[in-house]
Amino acid sequence: MSNTPFPDGFLWGGATAANQIEGAYDEDGKGLSVQDVMPKGISGPRSERPTPDNLKLVGIDHYHRYAEDIALFAEMGFGVYRFSIAWSRIFPNGDETEPNEAGLAFYDRVLDELEKHGIEPLVTISHYETPLHLAEQYGGWTNRELIGFYERYARTLFERFGSRVKYWLTFNEINSLLHAPFMSGGIPIPEGGVPEEQLYQAMHHELVASARATRIAREVAPEAQVGCMVLSMPIYPLTPSPADAVAVMDADHGNLVYGDVHTRGAYPGYFLRRLREKGIELDITDQDRDDLKNTVDFVSFSYYMSIAETADPAKRAAGEGNIMGGVPNPTLPASEWGWQIDPVGLRLVLNQFWDRWQKPLFIVENGLGARDQLVEVDGEKTVVDDYRIAYLNDHLVQVGEALEDGVDVLGYTSWGCIDIVSASTAQLSKRYGFIYVDRNDDGSGTLDRYRKKSFHWYADVIRTNGASLTR
Repeated sequence: MSNTPFPDGFLWGGATAANQIEGAYDEDGKGLSVQDVMPKGISGPRSERPTPDNLKLVGIDHYHRYAEDIALFAEMGFGVYRFSIAWSRIFPNGDETEPNEAGLAFYDRVLDELEKHGIEPLVTISHYETPLHLAEQYGGWTNRELIGFYERYARTLFERFGSRVKYWLTFNEINSLLHAPFMSGGIPIPEGGVPEEQLYQAMHHELVASARATRIAREVAPEAQVGCMVLSMPIYPLTPSPADAVAVMDADHGNLVYGDVHTRGAYPGYFLRRLREKGIELDITDQDRDDLKNTVDFVSFSYYMSIAETADPAKRAAGEGNIMGGVPNPTLPASEWGWQIDPVGLRLVLNQFWDRWQKPLFIVENGLGARDQLVEVDGEKTVVDDYRIAYLNDHLVQVGEALEDGVDVLGYTSWGCIDIVSASTAQLSKRYGFIYVDRNDDGSGTLDRYRKKSFHWYADVIRTNGASLTR
């Protein structure tokens, strides 16, 4: 009998996003994306045009070093690598009729390297990088025209790469749209914020676009599997009060609606009630309703933290670094950036999603952002990141528990498997990787790569299919 709950064929790997890793923001015909004018991440104001303090303009120069990076992933034993395609590399403005061949050719080269090392690609079609032109000229996803632009983009990818890529994700953390409109939906934020009705309409447009992409994939690349991707966040009642339990249910509904539509093909009653009570009438056509019936093959998600909820306004303390609302759980520790650390929550959310949707699940982001110190051990530069090893170990043990519970989990891709620019704060000092990249928050550094202690630990986890985890 196996001494690990992880099944044969479980996909172990890592995940990145184009805007946080590639750099080369203006090379080979690439247009600007919203990320090129977000020098401070979610937390700061946007700039009018790219500015030198935006670390994402260079990232970690993966655009020129992808072969070296993928070789390091292969050294760890990756069976899968999740990356995103930059929309503005393929359609620089987003509304062109013909794609940019140089952009497509770059991703052909990335796929060549992955094939060389036997690594399965998992591709995110849109990962927080809406072309800036679509944001500024169309209002981002508030505009129905973006459905057609996205449809053309997705079809281009499926036609070019459909025979080489089995696993696709339509939008990254689609349920972050209401909380980070510019980053998530390319929606310019006026003084006073974006009206709620526009945000919900944008949400609908993205859901329709996602469903259309799923339909196109089945026509063009019938062997492909298309998944949605949601930000998961288990929510606990702050007290045993029934009112707090209802507050949890309401908050949970705000997140679960995206997965419900992707897996069931229609809006649930609780969401329609929310719209009625807000006095919001969405523009939903009969064609939209038909489109939404193109449901996903699997559900993928990110998991970093859990939150608590309460109905008592006096107890509503904001959680530092938490873009999704909620209050801190007094029973849990937190990272330096205020993200509460809750390995058991990962088992809970895996069971919740499996029970609710009965679709295979894929954990495509999980990791610990921390300040790492490059040191020398036995003549080698490295990072002794026992804190990261402990975090990942404890979360993976809970994945094993969920597998024992009977949950169908396809794989696990640790977030930021190589150090990248943080999406939330646009820092490089908030590091997630198994591989240290010598670049600092002021832009200095050699960009050299170094294996951290966690690099060898994760390689062992993969080699033993989880048997080496400390339970």
